[in-house]
Amino acid sequence: MTIIEAIVLGITQGATEFIPISSSAHLVLVPWLFGWDKPALTFDTTLHLGTLLAVLIYFRKDWLTMLAAIPRWLRTRNSNDPDLKLLGLIILGTIPAAVLGMLFEDFFESLFSQPVTTAAMLFVTAAILVVSERLGKLDRQLETLNWLDSVVVGLAQAAAIIPGISRSGATIAAGRLRNLQRDSAARFSFLLSAPIIFGAGISQLARLIHEGASLAGVAFLVAGFLSAFVSGYLVIWWLLGFLRTRSTYIFALYCVLAGAACLIIALLRGAL
Repeated sequence: MTIIEAIVLGITQGATEFIPISSSAHLVLVPWLFGWDKPALTFDTTLHLGTLLAVLIYFRKDWLTMLAAIPRWLRTRNSNDPDLKLLGLIILGTIPAAVLGMLFEDFFESLFSQPVTTAAMLFVTAAILVVSERLGKLDRQLETLNWLDSVVVGLAQAAAIIPGISRSGATIAAGRLRNLQRDSAARFSFLLSAPIIFGAGISQLARLIHEGASLAGVAFLVAGFLSAFVSGYLVIWWLLGFLRTRSTYIFALYCVLAGAACLIIALLRGAL
Protein backbone atom coordinates (compact mmCIF):
# COMPACT_ATOMS: atom_id res chain seq x y z
CA MET A 1 0.00 0.00 0.00
CA THR A 2 1.12 3.55 -0.74
CA ILE A 3 0.26 6.76 1.12
CA ILE A 4 -1.94 7.81 -1.82
CA GLU A 5 -3.89 4.53 -1.62
CA ALA A 6 -4.30 4.99 2.14
CA ILE A 7 -5.64 8.52 1.71
CA VAL A 8 -7.98 7.54 -1.14
CA LEU A 9 -9.40 4.63 0.86
CA GLY A 10 -9.70 6.81 3.95
CA ILE A 11 -11.65 9.46 2.06
CA THR A 12 -13.74 6.72 0.48
CA GLN A 13 -14.62 5.25 3.87
CA GLY A 14 -15.28 8.61 5.52
CA ALA A 15 -17.52 9.89 2.75
CA THR A 16 -19.45 6.75 1.86
CA GLU A 17 -20.08 5.71 5.48
CA PHE A 18 -22.61 8.55 5.64
CA ILE A 19 -23.56 9.30 2.02
CA PRO A 20 -26.14 6.58 1.20
CA ILE A 21 -24.07 4.80 -1.44
CA SER A 22 -22.50 2.00 0.67
CA SER A 23 -19.05 2.32 2.20
CA SER A 24 -18.64 -1.47 2.24
CA ALA A 25 -19.22 -1.59 -1.52
CA HIS A 26 -16.68 1.11 -2.20
CA LEU A 27 -14.03 -0.46 0.03
CA VAL A 28 -14.48 -3.67 -1.95
CA LEU A 29 -14.81 -2.13 -5.41
CA VAL A 30 -12.23 0.68 -5.34
CA PRO A 31 -9.22 -1.64 -4.72
CA TRP A 32 -10.69 -4.15 -7.19
CA LEU A 33 -11.10 -1.52 -9.92
CA PHE A 34 -7.57 -0.16 -9.50
CA GLY A 35 -5.93 -3.54 -8.97
CA TRP A 36 -4.77 -2.67 -5.45
CA ASP A 37 -4.14 -5.28 -2.80
CA LYS A 38 -7.01 -5.90 -0.41
CA PRO A 39 -6.47 -3.70 2.68
CA ALA A 40 -5.34 -5.52 5.81
CA LEU A 41 -7.69 -5.89 8.77
CA THR A 42 -5.54 -3.42 10.74
CA PHE A 43 -6.10 -0.75 8.10
CA ASP A 44 -9.83 -1.47 7.80
CA THR A 45 -10.21 -1.14 11.57
CA THR A 46 -8.33 2.16 11.54
CA LEU A 47 -10.63 3.61 8.88
CA HIS A 48 -13.72 2.69 10.88
CA LEU A 49 -12.28 4.28 14.00
CA GLY A 50 -11.74 7.46 11.97
CA THR A 51 -15.42 7.63 11.01
CA LEU A 52 -16.41 6.80 14.61
CA LEU A 53 -14.42 9.79 15.83
CA ALA A 54 -16.21 11.97 13.24
CA VAL A 55 -19.61 10.93 14.60
CA LEU A 56 -18.55 11.42 18.21
CA ILE A 57 -17.10 14.87 17.65
CA TYR A 58 -19.79 16.20 15.30
CA PHE A 59 -22.58 15.11 17.64
CA ARG A 60 -20.61 15.73 20.85
CA LYS A 61 -23.33 17.90 22.37
CA ASP A 62 -25.93 15.19 21.71
CA TRP A 63 -23.75 12.47 23.27
CA LEU A 64 -22.92 14.58 26.34
CA THR A 65 -26.57 15.51 26.81
CA MET A 66 -27.69 11.87 26.54
CA LEU A 67 -25.00 10.69 28.95
CA ALA A 68 -25.95 13.42 31.43
CA ALA A 69 -29.50 12.07 31.36
CA ILE A 70 -28.38 8.82 33.04
CA PRO A 71 -27.43 10.26 36.47
CA ARG A 72 -30.42 12.61 36.20
CA TRP A 73 -32.68 9.60 35.80
CA LEU A 74 -31.04 7.86 38.74
CA ARG A 75 -31.98 10.87 40.88
CA THR A 76 -35.47 11.58 39.57
CA ARG A 77 -36.60 8.29 37.99
CA ASN A 78 -38.22 10.41 35.28
CA SER A 79 -38.64 8.06 32.32
CA ASN A 80 -40.08 10.84 30.15
CA ASP A 81 -36.72 12.59 29.81
CA PRO A 82 -36.31 13.10 26.00
CA ASP A 83 -32.53 12.75 26.16
CA LEU A 84 -32.77 9.46 28.05
CA LYS A 85 -35.43 8.31 25.59
CA LEU A 86 -33.18 9.01 22.59
CA LEU A 87 -30.30 7.11 24.21
CA GLY A 88 -32.60 4.16 24.84
CA LEU A 89 -33.81 4.20 21.23
CA ILE A 90 -30.22 4.18 19.96
CA ILE A 91 -29.44 1.18 22.15
CA LEU A 92 -32.59 -0.60 21.00
CA GLY A 93 -31.86 0.12 17.34
CA THR A 94 -28.33 -1.26 17.69
CA ILE A 95 -29.43 -4.71 18.89
CA PRO A 96 -30.54 -6.27 15.54
CA ALA A 97 -27.26 -5.56 13.72
CA ALA A 98 -25.18 -6.59 16.74
CA VAL A 99 -26.98 -9.94 17.04
CA LEU A 100 -26.92 -10.65 13.30
CA GLY A 101 -23.27 -9.70 13.05
CA MET A 102 -22.24 -12.04 15.87
CA LEU A 103 -24.27 -14.98 14.58
CA PHE A 104 -23.22 -14.77 10.93
CA GLU A 105 -19.86 -12.96 11.08
CA ASP A 106 -17.98 -15.46 8.90
CA PHE A 107 -20.69 -15.52 6.23
CA PHE A 108 -20.84 -11.74 5.89
CA GLU A 109 -17.04 -11.49 5.82
CA SER A 110 -16.96 -13.92 2.91
CA LEU A 111 -19.13 -11.53 0.89
CA PHE A 112 -16.40 -8.87 1.03
CA SER A 113 -14.35 -10.94 -1.42
CA GLN A 114 -17.10 -10.93 -4.06
CA PRO A 115 -16.99 -7.66 -6.08
CA VAL A 116 -19.69 -8.76 -8.53
CA THR A 117 -22.20 -9.54 -5.77
CA THR A 118 -21.30 -6.27 -4.06
CA ALA A 119 -21.88 -4.29 -7.25
CA ALA A 120 -25.25 -5.98 -7.75
CA MET A 121 -26.30 -5.02 -4.22
CA LEU A 122 -25.92 -1.36 -5.15
CA PHE A 123 -29.13 -1.78 -7.17
CA VAL A 124 -30.85 -2.88 -3.96
CA THR A 125 -29.65 0.30 -2.24
CA ALA A 126 -31.01 2.36 -5.14
CA ALA A 127 -34.39 0.61 -4.95
CA ILE A 128 -34.62 1.16 -1.20
CA LEU A 129 -33.96 4.88 -1.58
CA VAL A 130 -36.49 5.30 -4.38
CA VAL A 131 -39.23 3.39 -2.57
CA SER A 132 -38.74 5.40 0.61
CA GLU A 133 -38.95 8.67 -1.30
CA ARG A 134 -42.11 7.59 -3.07
CA LEU A 135 -43.92 6.23 0.00
CA GLY A 136 -42.56 8.23 2.92
CA LYS A 137 -44.12 11.47 4.11
CA LEU A 138 -42.27 14.41 5.66
CA ASP A 139 -44.40 15.10 8.71
CA ARG A 140 -42.34 13.84 11.69
CA GLN A 141 -39.22 15.12 13.43
CA LEU A 142 -36.62 13.34 15.55
CA GLU A 143 -38.43 14.26 18.77
CA THR A 144 -41.40 12.07 17.78
CA LEU A 145 -39.28 8.92 17.40
CA ASN A 146 -40.70 5.88 19.22
CA TRP A 147 -39.64 2.29 19.93
CA LEU A 148 -41.24 0.92 16.76
CA ASP A 149 -39.32 3.46 14.64
CA SER A 150 -36.11 2.38 16.37
CA VAL A 151 -36.77 -1.32 15.73
CA VAL A 152 -37.58 -0.71 12.05
CA VAL A 153 -34.46 1.41 11.52
CA GLY A 154 -32.40 -1.10 13.52
CA LEU A 155 -33.56 -3.98 11.31
CA ALA A 156 -32.62 -1.93 8.25
CA GLN A 157 -29.15 -1.41 9.74
CA ALA A 158 -28.87 -5.16 10.28
CA ALA A 159 -29.72 -5.84 6.62
CA ALA A 160 -27.00 -3.40 5.58
CA ILE A 161 -24.28 -5.72 6.92
CA ILE A 162 -24.37 -7.17 3.39
CA PRO A 163 -21.73 -5.33 1.29
CA GLY A 164 -23.39 -3.10 -1.28
CA ILE A 165 -26.44 -2.31 0.82
CA SER A 166 -25.72 1.09 2.28
CA ARG A 167 -26.05 1.31 6.06
CA SER A 168 -26.89 5.00 5.96
CA GLY A 169 -29.13 4.47 2.91
CA ALA A 170 -31.07 1.62 4.52
CA THR A 171 -31.51 3.42 7.85
CA ILE A 172 -32.42 6.78 6.33
CA ALA A 173 -34.89 5.00 4.02
CA ALA A 174 -36.40 3.14 6.98
CA GLY A 175 -36.83 6.42 8.82
CA ARG A 176 -38.43 7.95 5.74
CA LEU A 177 -40.87 5.03 5.50
CA ARG A 178 -41.80 5.86 9.11
CA ASN A 179 -42.55 9.38 7.79
CA LEU A 180 -39.56 11.12 9.35
CA GLN A 181 -38.22 14.22 7.70
CA ARG A 182 -35.06 13.48 5.74
CA ASP A 183 -32.66 15.36 8.01
CA SER A 184 -34.23 13.80 11.13
CA ALA A 185 -33.92 10.34 9.60
CA ALA A 186 -30.29 11.08 8.71
CA ARG A 187 -29.51 12.41 12.18
CA PHE A 188 -30.82 9.26 13.86
CA SER A 189 -28.99 7.13 11.27
CA PHE A 190 -25.68 8.83 12.06
CA LEU A 191 -26.17 8.59 15.84
CA LEU A 192 -27.12 4.93 15.42
CA SER A 193 -23.91 4.27 13.51
CA ALA A 194 -21.65 5.01 16.49
CA PRO A 195 -22.36 1.90 18.62
CA ILE A 196 -22.18 -0.48 15.67
CA ILE A 197 -18.92 1.05 14.33
CA PHE A 198 -17.50 0.97 17.86
CA GLY A 199 -18.53 -2.66 18.32
CA ALA A 200 -17.07 -3.70 14.97
CA GLY A 201 -13.85 -1.84 15.75
CA ILE A 202 -13.47 -3.47 19.16
CA SER A 203 -14.15 -6.90 17.62
CA GLN A 204 -11.49 -6.36 14.96
CA LEU A 205 -9.00 -4.99 17.49
CA ALA A 206 -9.52 -8.04 19.69
CA ARG A 207 -8.81 -10.29 16.70
CA LEU A 208 -5.70 -8.32 15.82
CA ILE A 209 -4.38 -8.63 19.37
CA HIS A 210 -5.14 -12.34 19.38
CA GLU A 211 -3.27 -12.77 16.08
CA GLY A 212 -0.36 -10.73 17.36
CA ALA A 213 -0.57 -8.06 14.65
CA SER A 214 2.23 -5.50 14.55
CA LEU A 215 2.04 -1.76 13.97
CA ALA A 216 4.00 -1.97 10.74
CA GLY A 217 3.05 0.78 8.32
CA VAL A 218 2.04 3.31 10.97
CA ALA A 219 2.23 6.13 8.41
CA PHE A 220 -0.42 4.42 6.27
CA LEU A 221 -2.65 3.89 9.31
CA VAL A 222 -2.36 7.54 10.33
CA ALA A 223 -3.05 8.75 6.78
CA GLY A 224 -6.11 6.51 6.49
CA PHE A 225 -7.41 7.44 9.93
CA LEU A 226 -7.08 11.19 9.42
CA SER A 227 -8.56 11.18 5.91
CA ALA A 228 -11.50 9.04 7.09
CA PHE A 229 -12.10 11.34 10.06
CA VAL A 230 -11.91 14.61 8.12
CA SER A 231 -13.98 13.42 5.15
CA GLY A 232 -16.52 11.79 7.48
CA TYR A 233 -16.95 14.96 9.54
CA LEU A 234 -17.34 17.16 6.47
CA VAL A 235 -19.82 14.79 4.84
CA ILE A 236 -22.01 14.66 7.96
CA TRP A 237 -22.10 18.47 8.02
CA TRP A 238 -22.85 18.68 4.30
CA LEU A 239 -25.40 15.88 4.09
CA LEU A 240 -27.57 17.08 6.99
CA GLY A 241 -27.92 20.44 5.24
CA PHE A 242 -28.47 18.83 1.83
CA LEU A 243 -31.31 16.61 3.05
CA ARG A 244 -33.24 19.49 4.59
CA THR A 245 -34.31 20.57 1.13
CA ARG A 246 -33.39 17.75 -1.27
CA SER A 247 -34.30 14.12 -1.85
CA THR A 248 -32.08 11.04 -2.00
CA TYR A 249 -32.88 10.32 -5.68
CA ILE A 250 -29.44 11.56 -6.77
CA PHE A 251 -27.79 8.90 -4.59
CA ALA A 252 -30.08 6.20 -5.97
CA LEU A 253 -29.05 7.23 -9.49
CA TYR A 254 -25.38 7.06 -8.50
CA CYS A 255 -25.82 3.54 -7.11
CA VAL A 256 -27.43 2.37 -10.35
CA LEU A 257 -24.70 3.90 -12.50
CA ALA A 258 -21.86 2.69 -10.26
CA GLY A 259 -23.31 -0.81 -10.02
CA ALA A 260 -23.85 -1.03 -13.77
CA ALA A 261 -20.34 0.28 -14.52
CA CYS A 262 -18.74 -2.29 -12.19
CA LEU A 263 -20.75 -5.15 -13.69
CA ILE A 264 -19.72 -4.08 -17.21
CA ILE A 265 -16.07 -3.96 -16.12
CA ALA A 266 -16.46 -7.41 -14.51
CA LEU A 267 -17.91 -8.70 -17.78
CA LEU A 268 -15.02 -7.26 -19.78
CA ARG A 269 -12.55 -8.79 -17.34
CA GLY A 270 -14.24 -12.17 -17.65
CA ALA A 271 -15.41 -12.16 -14.03
CA LEU A 272 -19.05 -12.77 -15.02
